[in-house]
Amino acid sequence: MNRLHRIAALAALATAAVLSSTAAQAHGIWFAQRSGELALIYGEGADDLDMVKRQPLITAITAYDASGHPVPTALEASGRLLIVDTKERPAIVAAVLDNGTWSKTPEGKWLKKGKNEVPGALTSGHNLKYAVHLRSPLSGPLPRLPGHTLQIVPMDSTLPEKLGQDLRLRVLYQGKPVAGALVLGDFVNDPDAKPIESGADGSVVLKVRNQGLNVITAQLATPPEDPVKTDKVEHLASLSFVLAHAPE
Repeated sequence: MNRLHRIAALAALATAAVLSSTAAQAHGIWFAQRSGELALIYGEGADDLDMVKRQPLITAITAYDASGHPVPTALEASGRLLIVDTKERPAIVAAVLDNGTWSKTPEGKWLKKGKNEVPGALTSGHNLKYAVHLRSPLSGPLPRLPGHTLQIVPMDSTLPEKLGQDLRLRVLYQGKPVAGALVLGDFVNDPDAKPIESGADGSVVLKVRNQGLNVITAQLATPPEDPVKTDKVEHLASLSFVLAHAPE
């Protein structure tokens, strides 16, 4: 079985697992305003957790102008938050977090170990999180970002302006469209919704859920780097943006 077929098979298994369960998807990362500052968030649904404690897991924080050219940025700890340096007014900010390898014991407990260290492990995976936030209109298509193995990109040059409008997206794996990714249109407010699978060309069409912050996620399982330690690699990518309040 070649690599693309293995990815398709894993995606089908992941779809079946998610659709047959009422549990929310795995934790992800995204960007959101906190007290007037842009922060990098780690969490699931409405719950976000201590990000400073997870700062060592962040492998990249980058920013770009409207043309996709890199501009300086950094993360600064503030309490339990990580605040993004936006002094250069980036149009795009992005981050990658490597959450390591986790295995589920027969009793249902998750341990940060490979399955070779967990007798009878039910499942095991290497978990990678990606986040992209659009802060202002772009001058062209959203580029493929370095280090973002899974990425959600808008198919149109401009984003919708109003709640309920169609949003056409494409999910990319290693820069190429991928089928079978599980896409949620509102990861923060409705994480238990039934996901939509990306089509053969990686595309999916969603309705814009919020006249405010929108956090869309895509989840994809791919073959393990080391089958002795894990069953799969779990990628979870977010694309976030804010629609301005409609004028009165």
